[in-house]
Amino acid sequence: MGKKKNQKQQPSASKDDLLNTLGDFTSKENWDSFFTIRGSDDSFEWYAEWPQLRDSLLPRIQQHPSPSSLSPSSSLQILVPGCGNSRLSEHLYDAGFGDITNIDFSKVVISGMLRRNVRDRPNMRWRVMDMTQMQFPDDTFNVVLDKGGLDALMEPELGPQLGTKYLSEVKRVLKSRGKFICLTLAESHVLGLLFPKFRFGWNVCLYAIPQKPSTKPDLQTFMVVAEKESSNELHQIISSFDHSSLACNPNQASGLLEALESENQIRGEYLTGSDVLYSLEDLQLGAKGDLQKLSPGRRVLLTLGEQGVSHFCYKAVLLDAKQQSGAFSFHCGVFIVPKTRSHEWLFSSEEGQWQVVESSKAARLIMVLLEASHANADMEDIQKDLSPLVKPLAPADNDKGNQIPFMTASDGIKQRSVVYQGSSSLTGPVVIEDVVYENTDDDVSHSLPFRRLIFERTEGLVQSEALLTRDGLFDKSVYGTEMKKASSSSKSKRRGALKRNNESSSKMKVYHGYLASSYHTAIISGFSLISSYLESVASSGNRVKAVVIGLGAGLLPMFLHGCMQSMQIEAVELDPVMLNLARDYFGFTEDKRMKVHIADGIQFVRDYRNLYAAGNEVLLSSNGSCKLSDAESRSTAIDIIIVDVDSSDSSSGLRCPAADFVEESFLQNVKDTLSEQGLFVINLVSRSPAIKDAVVSRMKEVFSHLFCIQLEGEVNLVLFGLCSESRIEEDCIPDAALKLDKLLKSEHPEISQSITDAAKKLKRLK
Repeated sequence: MGKKKNQKQQPSASKDDLLNTLGDFTSKENWDSFFTIRGSDDSFEWYAEWPQLRDSLLPRIQQHPSPSSLSPSSSLQILVPGCGNSRLSEHLYDAGFGDITNIDFSKVVISGMLRRNVRDRPNMRWRVMDMTQMQFPDDTFNVVLDKGGLDALMEPELGPQLGTKYLSEVKRVLKSRGKFICLTLAESHVLGLLFPKFRFGWNVCLYAIPQKPSTKPDLQTFMVVAEKESSNELHQIISSFDHSSLACNPNQASGLLEALESENQIRGEYLTGSDVLYSLEDLQLGAKGDLQKLSPGRRVLLTLGEQGVSHFCYKAVLLDAKQQSGAFSFHCGVFIVPKTRSHEWLFSSEEGQWQVVESSKAARLIMVLLEASHANADMEDIQKDLSPLVKPLAPADNDKGNQIPFMTASDGIKQRSVVYQGSSSLTGPVVIEDVVYENTDDDVSHSLPFRRLIFERTEGLVQSEALLTRDGLFDKSVYGTEMKKASSSSKSKRRGALKRNNESSSKMKVYHGYLASSYHTAIISGFSLISSYLESVASSGNRVKAVVIGLGAGLLPMFLHGCMQSMQIEAVELDPVMLNLARDYFGFTEDKRMKVHIADGIQFVRDYRNLYAAGNEVLLSSNGSCKLSDAESRSTAIDIIIVDVDSSDSSSGLRCPAADFVEESFLQNVKDTLSEQGLFVINLVSRSPAIKDAVVSRMKEVFSHLFCIQLEGEVNLVLFGLCSESRIEEDCIPDAALKLDKLLKSEHPEISQSITDAAKKLKRLK
């Protein structure tokens, strides 16, 4: 709250002058000027005055647990920080609370208030003090009563830092079972700081202070009461008023209720044991045990840093090695994962993270996952920023106080150049970049460039990746004959360096005879399940009809187009921008065997199914609509349907595909559209075993037989649904894969071998 709204009456002659002195509520000089103009005898009440406060405030103070033999005046020590020249302390003193200490960093106001009260209230104490750096011992006060002090600190630039320091001081000086009572306008950015600071070990209630009768809604004062408990239990925040009956300014009410709902949702997730992000302060309060001690197998997701305290905020995972009996290289280490690799299985999954811990030889490893916000910072700056943030996470016996070592996972990219950056209303921000990967055999001359299509809406998902060669051709005399594979992260797992690169990527074109994505290899390997049918269609001179839903860069359709001459391919893409990018940057072309339909994939299948099921031959138009065909442009049943789309809404737990593509109604339409020997293929990406199991269960209900390939070290599960009642046994798959290999016209034995090898991983789901 950088500019405070004036609610109360002020002397009309000096009103403008007074407000002009307070451009910055955190400036001591401004407040000195304000109180000099105002004078000590004329009190200034920013918020609700005593008649409105009394009935709500006094019961909250008097409820404080204290020995019954002591009266309030002798049992409660009350601190009023940022007291200004308000009469709040005087009213409390007169109500019987005689042990009150007032502090303010304005010497002018403290001197004036002391003169005003020295005779009538001799035991009232007045001290010049910065409330963000209090000079009191720990556990001094029973009550800290704030009237607008926190709000005044929360100006845009330094507010979070000052507010954090102040609230830390409040918590420090309060005794056990003490109360922090904060009178506030309850703006969302204030509550967003206040609520998280009082989670574990605090009981928080929210009250609405009655307003003066008014002809229109005004800014209302609220009272947050946080009681310090002896345990570290977590409670929901209780509000004492009917949310629907708030009579204050509508914007104020909506901001307050949104902040309250958000905080209680977080607390609810904590209480139910959900895998949520903890703050450092939560952990220091014991939310996940004593951080000073190693706890074998402990894994905690947390956030590090905050505005005003560090340059960046970070997501991190704290992991205590499962076996604490072995020899460790160090007690605590930090492992930084760059944004380009943070979604790899090794770093994003719990199983992978434990593998990193084991190989790091650290008793406690803090894995920091970088995001887009860190893109422009170099690693040295990030390490400097992180150093003070990770120190509190080190166990007590951390190498006798030695500096915590930092380790970094290479992003695997040697060179990068952006060739396109834009946005689509359907897909969001899109980047196309050419990269050269670090070579896996230590010979940097052996790397070829790859072109990548990145969807930034899905945390930098690499949607497609293609090999670049001179003129889009593969010359064995230039590039050699071997293709080596290297691991990576993305929807399409990167496949690595070929033989030799003496070409600039700017002079090169996409080569469509190479599969850079392991899940594309898996998809094609599943054709082995119907290889006998594919062989019979090809030998009869007919064409296999395949529909690929989700064009992307067009790499899978183009590979199939080049390697399977007997295949007619219909690609369905919702976003016309993707088609243009595929044409302009990835060499995608259309011909008699390759058509693109700009349409919704679900609607496309539904329309096709409705017409075909009625016994009609179907003509497909370029806009994706289906209609009755003429004699020359007729369409029979579809033989293969491939769903290869990502999800724009990750809340469903699915990264690929969108949730609608795994609904039973769509699956049934797919089956009804396929030929008797038809094959349905879907690329499923989710970190949730429950979601995968649910999709598998639905597909079992629809298809006669179900197979899958689980990609090693990834969250991809490629599923294959068969329409035929005929059963193919797993021990027959190797022979079926060889039959498929003969149908593929690949220029490279390595590509054929990788497809054959992938087919051997096909597993029947029973």
